[in-house]
Amino acid sequence: MTYGYVRVSTREQNEDRQLVAMRDFGVTDGNIFLDKQSGKDFQRPAYRKMLRKLKPGDTLIVKSIDRLGRDYDEILEHWRIITKEKLAAIVVLDIPLLDTRQKERDLTGTLIADLVLQILSYVAQTEREFIRQRQAEGIAAAQARGVRFGRPPADRPMLFPEVRGAWERKEISAREAARRLSIDHKTFLSWVGK
Repeated sequence: MTYGYVRVSTREQNEDRQLVAMRDFGVTDGNIFLDKQSGKDFQRPAYRKMLRKLKPGDTLIVKSIDRLGRDYDEILEHWRIITKEKLAAIVVLDIPLLDTRQKERDLTGTLIADLVLQILSYVAQTEREFIRQRQAEGIAAAQARGVRFGRPPADRPMLFPEVRGAWERKEISAREAARRLSIDHKTFLSWVGK
């Protein structure tokens, strides 16, 4: 059997380019596994399901090595699991050198393929780290400009001053105050500075 694995990092990203490549290679839609989540680890539902299905002699197709994952050690470990334990082949469409179906490779060809795999795995992880760094820098710069993240603060009901006064005079509890205002009691406590 030939299986395809497709991954995009978020639900908003489009997987069409990878799906077209799988179909062009001859992978049927029923044999394509798709995850829409980060490649930081291999705890992805579709990937885990595909891994369980792989049998000796099967072939796994991925568009590029970073679609498989973005963690250097885990990419190498899962490559080993698929090729050595599962005895399946892997084809990375963007890098023809990473096609383990090529049984006629000599020792030099195998060495070069292993080096390319290690380099590309390193690049995938490094790019993930750069993405996180750029996000953190962008958030810090936006906060320095006064940009606020998260939901806007809720407007306080007109009854708030009256209910707050009753709470401050210990006539009602914070929970009762929150109930009267139809808000969560933690929200009430944050509004009164507790």
